[in-house]
Amino acid sequence: MTKELTDRRVEVAYFYRTKWGHHDEFLELFTRNHLPVLAEQVKSGRMLDVRVQVPRFHGDGRADWDVLVTIAYRDWAAIEEHSDREIILRLFPDQVRYGQEERRRFTILDGHWDVPLDSLPG
Repeated sequence: MTKELTDRRVEVAYFYRTKWGHHDEFLELFTRNHLPVLAEQVKSGRMLDVRVQVPRFHGDGRADWDVLVTIAYRDWAAIEEHSDREIILRLFPDQVRYGQEERRRFTILDGHWDVPLDSLPG
């Protein structure tokens, strides 16, 4: 990658498809255990913005995702930083419970994929 590409903001869309009947549980676990970690990453400057979105109506658009998280990273190096562990240890002293809930969060997923995005001029 050229320096021009690595020194600029990078957006990534994270798509989640939950198993039938587990959408609310996934959102509850995501909000309790993962969103605070992302908020800390924004405070640190690693991430510039985090948005969590769900379709307004059941059946809107394609049925291959039901939670969309868009993260704007400071630059490509910020994506490669893996500083979550320190934050997780600080925010969640009950690591056993945290681990169980995070395993559950991923168990109730049907699919998950990440899409780095390029913005077109205009």
